[in-house]
Amino acid sequence: MIGEALPDIPRLFTGIAEWSACLVYILLMRPRFGKWPTVTICAIALPVLVGVQEFAETLPIALWTVGMALAVGAMYGFIVLTAQVRPGEAGDLTARAFVLAELVASFEWQLHVFFYGIDNRSSFEFVLLAGIYAGVFSAAHIAERKHFPKDLPLPIDARTLISVIGVATVTFLMSNLSFVTTATPFSGRLDPEVFYIRTLVDLCGFVILFALRGQRLELYRAQEVATVSMMLSNQRERFFQSKHDIEEVNRKYHDLKHYIHAIRAEADPTERARHMDELEQSIRGYEITTLDTGNAVLDTMLTAKKQQADRFRIMMTVVADGRAVAFVDVMDLVTIIGNALDNAIEAVADLPDPQQRLIRVAIYRQDSLAMVRVENYFGGTLKLAHGLPATTKGNARHHGYGLKNMISAAETYGGSLTARVEDGWFVLRVLLPIPATDPV
Repeated sequence: MIGEALPDIPRLFTGIAEWSACLVYILLMRPRFGKWPTVTICAIALPVLVGVQEFAETLPIALWTVGMALAVGAMYGFIVLTAQVRPGEAGDLTARAFVLAELVASFEWQLHVFFYGIDNRSSFEFVLLAGIYAGVFSAAHIAERKHFPKDLPLPIDARTLISVIGVATVTFLMSNLSFVTTATPFSGRLDPEVFYIRTLVDLCGFVILFALRGQRLELYRAQEVATVSMMLSNQRERFFQSKHDIEEVNRKYHDLKHYIHAIRAEADPTERARHMDELEQSIRGYEITTLDTGNAVLDTMLTAKKQQADRFRIMMTVVADGRAVAFVDVMDLVTIIGNALDNAIEAVADLPDPQQRLIRVAIYRQDSLAMVRVENYFGGTLKLAHGLPATTKGNARHHGYGLKNMISAAETYGGSLTARVEDGWFVLRVLLPIPATDPV
């Protein structure tokens, strides 16, 4: 066993490396608490991780895996306490942090042995430690930052988590194989060779995890772009179909008076009354075509959505000044209004009490801003994900794009979208700065 001849990395160095690696990934995530509670947890975690390593060193070699499990568990707890992550995400981050810690600690110790020798301990070793740790961990944080965009959380499913943990486990076992036995084709026999193999294997493991994360992120983004494009295409198709339907109804509406005259000429009063009732019922859904907001696109969207609401017996009231949003591109306006009303209709359509199926729409100008306000009755508790309402649909991975499209459309004009619950109403507001050149 080479470990008896070669001094392994001091446990203090390993504990500091594990703490630093966890910090690399914690800083990439949204914090669970405020600034000072987070700083406090980080300060407490450092001696805890070092203490776990020191305790693991006292265990017999037969319990070596138990000591490593305790270290990994401490890293997992540190990440969970500090960052807003789900269990699967925390497991993924822990595996990455563990491999990164092993890499940096091994690299630093290899240089330490090269410059100071195996037995020579110098006060300057901490200068080398601080320089290497600060440089490599900072570089790792910068490199990983593009793989952890805060506006695009990458879901971690069971298969992904198993793959990441598998890579981390194999990396650790292969990198430390030479310290356990030399009787394998993959073990080193010379002192520098052993250190070199460990560092190189750890580097390969980190590169593999880094590449896998980048590949998954690109695939997820491609899937998101395809989904968003499909939703926008469907939204446009619904808009043009609604416009066509309304125009068709308007053309035929003028002929209704002739039909009514023919029905009134019916000699049988009972039959005549029955036909009149049927005719009135058939045209009831089209009486809102007289809606005039001053914006043809807005008229079409609101008309179509009001017809949809009527089918679910939803009371939808509209107060809209279409001139306030005249500067908004047609497709952007369709995206904002269409998705907002689709979400509101879906939220109240299944409520058992018809008196609660209420939607209010207000579009108006407020100083130099155009305000789009859509409200619906809401009796539950609003769940947020990254500051925005979380989807209530079963597969969250493939939903929530409507809200993202609305935010993107609003930001095109330098605007913003907010959502909150006020007095039993879910209130969605979109604020759009009106251009100075707009005549409104």
